[in-house]
Amino acid sequence: MENLGTVLRIVAAKQTLPGALLPILHEIQEELGHIPPESVSLIAKELNLSRAEVHGVITYYHHFRQTPPGRHVVRVCCAEACQAVGGEALAEHARARLEGSDLTLEPVYCLGLCAIGPALQIDETTLRARVTPEKFDALIDALEAGQ
Repeated sequence: MENLGTVLRIVAAKQTLPGALLPILHEIQEELGHIPPESVSLIAKELNLSRAEVHGVITYYHHFRQTPPGRHVVRVCCAEACQAVGGEALAEHARARLEGSDLTLEPVYCLGLCAIGPALQIDETTLRARVTPEKFDALIDALEAGQ
């Protein structure tokens, strides 16, 4: 698979770093958009780790995904401060709204907008605060319209 060449290049460049696994996984996801499941064995072999250790790290951290993301990634804050001002209801609304869409919904645990939640992030660039279900729908409508 072509992704394995990318994975091998990244591992070779970073494998001598102390605690190399996390920097390697971050760079793989940055370049490929996800950690391909077929790369776990290669990463484990090159770092002299078990496949279970590598898989355990990938599945432990919410940030890592094993399938390619959708056209856009929408992250809804699920931390306590946002929960206290309607974040759970927003997350539930987002799940229902995005079900079956080509957008990826991910939980995130703090976007740093604690005083003005609930908050969300779209891709790596757009942060929004005080998001209501109506504001969420307007943001998603704009994304789907290509704006």
